[in-house]
Amino acid sequence: MKIQKIGFIGGGNMASSLISGLIASGHSPQDLWVSDINPETLKVLADNLKVNTSTNNDDIINAVDVIVLAVKPQILSSVAKNAATSIQRKQNLVVSIAAGISQHSLSQWLGDNIAIVRCMPNTPALVLTGATALHANAQVTTEQHDLAENIMRSVGIALWVNDESELDVVTAVSGSGPAYYFLLMEAMEKVAIDMGMSEITARLLVQQTALGAAKIALESSESPEQLRKRVTSPGGTTEQAIETFEQGGFTALVSKALHAARNRSIEMSKTTENN
Repeated sequence: MKIQKIGFIGGGNMASSLISGLIASGHSPQDLWVSDINPETLKVLADNLKVNTSTNNDDIINAVDVIVLAVKPQILSSVAKNAATSIQRKQNLVVSIAAGISQHSLSQWLGDNIAIVRCMPNTPALVLTGATALHANAQVTTEQHDLAENIMRSVGIALWVNDESELDVVTAVSGSGPAYYFLLMEAMEKVAIDMGMSEITARLLVQQTALGAAKIALESSESPEQLRKRVTSPGGTTEQAIETFEQGGFTALVSKALHAARNRSIEMSKTTENN
């Protein structure tokens, strides 16, 4: 693949993480551009990452092959509509990382001939351990497909879904997922403190245990169920805790929560399309 110039509209945390990941994976800062309404944000990016910056979105669009829309969902409509003329002229690949904004809406704002990849990254991308799902419209070429994947892989794993509607499930599982783990960690830490442990000890034990469990799961070919059974000795302490979770309806509650998150993602997309 030839070297591609990549531009970011929006210089917030996710854009900064993607830029850092691209540079770490060998992309030259001179091939990266960022626009933002905040000059101070741009100064920090230019000073720290040595990328090209501008407060004018059109400058960025005209300089690059691919545009990453990294602004908040509530302002994406106005940003996209204002950028449409330049994108039509340049025919950039457009990668959107805005939650809840469908490809249909993006095509309405930018033009139905524009190659669009919609992504659903999650917050661990900020520490280069993200999980991102992608979906491409029919205008995306094989080369553009690979380019979009390489961009998102710079901050973690990147997986393609066959149907855009699957991104609502992705939102429920991995997009919102970090908060679920934080909630469990929060509860475990609180109970440990209530049982007499110091806050710092409780926090470190919970954090390291979460890290270790995730590392085992990632490096093992076994399913989570098999791993759980492997560390659950009959009649032991773990079995007692697991049985208590199950008696409290743990699996059913997780199902209810993920369905609620997915349904909310669908509602948000419909609201955007109706505005």
